[in-house]
Amino acid sequence: MPQFVIERDIPGLGELKADELQAVSQKSCAVLQALGSDVQWVHSYVTADKMYCIYNAVHEDLVREHARRGGFPATQVARVVNVIGPTTAEA
Repeated sequence: MPQFVIERDIPGLGELKADELQAVSQKSCAVLQALGSDVQWVHSYVTADKMYCIYNAVHEDLVREHARRGGFPATQVARVVNVIGPTTAEA
């Protein structure tokens, strides 16, 4: 299944408390459950004013539909074409 990186502009995001982040996560999971198994949330990175999410999805439209239904901005959606890391240098 293709993987996507979603950039979400959310001013003040880094100031949310644990219970607020939990509520956002619960809403996201509820929307994902309604959409079915063709879209999966892997994890997200929270910064001061942005969230970077990693999703697996059959196609980009499902990622965008999740954002629409959940009320989450999807400022940028990019399909991952390769993954590299320190071990890539050793190959």
